[in-house]
Amino acid sequence: MTEINMAESTYLNGIESCFQRGNHTLKVPMSLFQNNRKRLIERIKANKKVPDTGTFIILEGGVEIPFNDTDICWPFRQESFFQWCFGVEEPGCYGALDLSTETTILFVPRLPAEYAIWEGKLHSLEDFRKRYAIDETYYTDEIANVLKSKQAILLLTLNGQNSDSGLQTKEAIFDGIDKFKVDNKILYPEICECRVIKSPQEIEVLEYVIKISSDAHKSIMHMVKPGLAEFQAEAAFMHYVYSMGGCRHVSYTCICGSGHNASILHYGHAGAPNNKIMNDGDICLFDMGGNYCGYAADITCSFPVNGKFTEDQKMIYNAVLAARNSVMNAAKPNVAWTDMHLLANKTMLTSLKKNGLLVGDVDEMIEVGLNEIFQPHGLGHFMGLDVHDVGGYLPGHPERSLAPGLRKLRTGRVLQPGMVLTIEPGCYFIDCLLDAALKNPNQSKFIVKEELKRFRGSGGIRIEDDILITETGVKNLTDVPRTVEEIEKWMAKKN
Repeated sequence: MTEINMAESTYLNGIESCFQRGNHTLKVPMSLFQNNRKRLIERIKANKKVPDTGTFIILEGGVEIPFNDTDICWPFRQESFFQWCFGVEEPGCYGALDLSTETTILFVPRLPAEYAIWEGKLHSLEDFRKRYAIDETYYTDEIANVLKSKQAILLLTLNGQNSDSGLQTKEAIFDGIDKFKVDNKILYPEICECRVIKSPQEIEVLEYVIKISSDAHKSIMHMVKPGLAEFQAEAAFMHYVYSMGGCRHVSYTCICGSGHNASILHYGHAGAPNNKIMNDGDICLFDMGGNYCGYAADITCSFPVNGKFTEDQKMIYNAVLAARNSVMNAAKPNVAWTDMHLLANKTMLTSLKKNGLLVGDVDEMIEVGLNEIFQPHGLGHFMGLDVHDVGGYLPGHPERSLAPGLRKLRTGRVLQPGMVLTIEPGCYFIDCLLDAALKNPNQSKFIVKEELKRFRGSGGIRIEDDILITETGVKNLTDVPRTVEEIEKWMAKKN
C-alpha cells in the first residue's frame, strides 16, 4: 500500500491530517484506520471462498439525516463500520479495498461550487487523500467506472443483523452496482470479528475517552446536592467531556436517575428526560459516557445525593460491589462470559441473603429466575465504536441462552485478550418485577416480604466499569471512587 507521510503537514488547507479536538486532547493518527483496514484485508484473504483477483470490499458511509421535514439535520455521526475502516468525518462517502493490490480508495461527494458559501472552501481529492492516508480518491459519481477500470469482478458488501438492536446494517448501493457480482454474506461476520479484538491504537483511544468520562463523573459527584435537577447533572457531564475532552457527542442518552428513577434501566428517554429534582436521601444512578473519534465510554456511578449512605443503601451497594469484584477477580482469557454473569448473580444474591432480604438456597433461586428479578439485564457487553459493540452472537460462537438472566446477555462468548467489555452488575427494586415475583410461588418463597417493603421505591444501584481483557486477567480502564468509603470521602470535598 502507498505510505502517506503524516509529517507532510498537520494542517492541509485548514483540515487536519489526524483526528484531534484542540491541543489538550488526544491526537489520533490515521494509521489507526490504516491498521484496521490491513487487519480486515488479511482476514478476508484468509477466507478460501474469496478470490484475491478482482475482489473489492465496498462500504457506504453514513448520510446526514434531516430533522423531520425541515431543512436542518441531526448532528452527524459516521456509520460505525465505515468509521472503523476509514475514520472519515464527512457524510455521503464510500470506500473500497482492493484485495489483490491492498489499495484503499475513498469516494467523496462532488459538491456544487455554491456550497463554499455555506461550508467554506471545498477540498480537493488530493486534500482528502492526504488527510485520511488513502491511496486513491475519486468522486462518488465515479464509483462504477473506477471499479470497472480496475477489473473488479466480485464486490463484498455489508449485510447483517445487529444482535443487540435487531436492525440490519446499511448495505452499499450505488449507480452501476448491477454490473458486478455482489456477495453480501461473507463480509459482515469477518469485519465484526475484527472489531471484537481491539488494536493497541484503538485501546489508546478507548483509554482516553474512558479517562475523560471518569473525570466527568467525578466532577458531577462533587456538584450533586439536594435541590439540583437531574438534567443539570446531565448538562454538566456533557459540557465536561466536550470542553475538557473534545467529545462533541456522548455515546448514548445520559441516564441520570435519582430516587425511584434509579430503578428505571433506560431512564432519561423522551418521556422522562432527567427532569426530577434530586432530594435529600435519594440514591443517584448516573450512567453516562463520552464519545471521541467514534469510540465510546460507558460508566455508571451510584451514590447518595447528600454524600452519605444510609445503612440500607450501603447494604445494597456493597452487594453489587461484591458482584463486581468477583468478576474483576475471575475474568481472564478462555473464561466464558456466561459464567461471569452467573458468578455476579450468585455473589449478589448471597449478599442479599446474608443481610436478611432473601432466604433459601442461592442456586435454587437462580434456577427459578430470581436473579432476573433483581438484575433484569446482562452483566455487560462489548464496547468500542458502538457502546453495545458488534460481535456478541456470531457464527462459530455460543448462541444466546434461554435461561433466566443469561437470555439478557449481549454476548455469551469466551473471553480473549484485546476484548473491551463493561462489567455492570446491578440490584433494582422494580415494582412490576417484584409484584410478579411475589405472585410466583416458586420465587416468592425466597423473599422476606417484610424486609422487602422498606426497599420499595428506593430505586437501584448499578456499578459499571469499562475493562480490557489482558493476557492474564482484567485491566480496569475506569477511574472513579468505588467503595462506600471512597465515595463518601470524595463527595465530602464538594465544590
